[in-house]
Amino acid sequence: MSGREWAMLLALAAIWGGAFFFAKVAVSQVPPFTVVLCRVALAALTLHLVLRLRGIPFVPASRWPAYAGMAVLNNVIPFSLLFYGQTQIGAGLASILNATTPVFAVIVAHVFTPDERLTGGKLAGVLLGVAGVAALVGVDALRELGADVWAQLACLGAALSYGFAATYGRRFRGDAPVASAAAQVTASSLIMLPIVALADQPWTLPLPSAQVIGAIALLGIVSTGFAYILFFSILKSAGATNVMLVTLLVPVTAILLGAFVLGERLGASDFAGMALIALGLAAIDGRIWKRFTRFRSR
Repeated sequence: MSGREWAMLLALAAIWGGAFFFAKVAVSQVPPFTVVLCRVALAALTLHLVLRLRGIPFVPASRWPAYAGMAVLNNVIPFSLLFYGQTQIGAGLASILNATTPVFAVIVAHVFTPDERLTGGKLAGVLLGVAGVAALVGVDALRELGADVWAQLACLGAALSYGFAATYGRRFRGDAPVASAAAQVTASSLIMLPIVALADQPWTLPLPSAQVIGAIALLGIVSTGFAYILFFSILKSAGATNVMLVTLLVPVTAILLGAFVLGERLGASDFAGMALIALGLAAIDGRIWKRFTRFRSR
């Protein structure tokens, strides 16, 4: 990937770093399906406003069915499964399970694309990255493994769905990233509306606290609306496998923000985890290894 693409990936990781926290706050008072609907609907409103302000046309009607498929794979299924999982397990374990997304992404891309083949470097890099995430989040989160099996399987199911979404989304490379993002979350909103009406009947729920409303607003506008502009930009230029590396970087950005903004101390496990993730990303990127092999061949 180019320097610009790495910069966008880091920005996306920083934005999504808060998503697990916002989601945990939101599902404390609001059912998961309703949180999903609020998240994608707020994102859709935000992105349609961006389209209007920037004078970018919405995607043509002929593309709507394809974006409905993307909405199911990249929003409806994974958001619902993750939010359900977070009602039963901690955000730390959820983030570790979500970090398996690149594993699924490289396998799906290998099977369904001709130009994103699985290599030893990619697989080793992803596994190093997942190990790094586990080290960052800590042993305490791993102790939850084996309990609440359905919630953990739900988080893994979300990661698998994201893996398919990354490959499926390659077909939208010709569309403007902001239009792709708007089309996806608009379709997600329309799909979730009848589900929420039947399952949650949100009009019968008590009004959530201001803290929860704020978390849902940030989750929808920032962690979904603006985040998906970056997501489709990276997908368009760098491909399916690379865009899903963001799940390895999310815990890193969360911990670094805690250190620099909140003054939290970094421990040995934090540095070890970040080192493993850095090694994993370098292995996936491949450029350092190629330079090393060229140097040795001289």
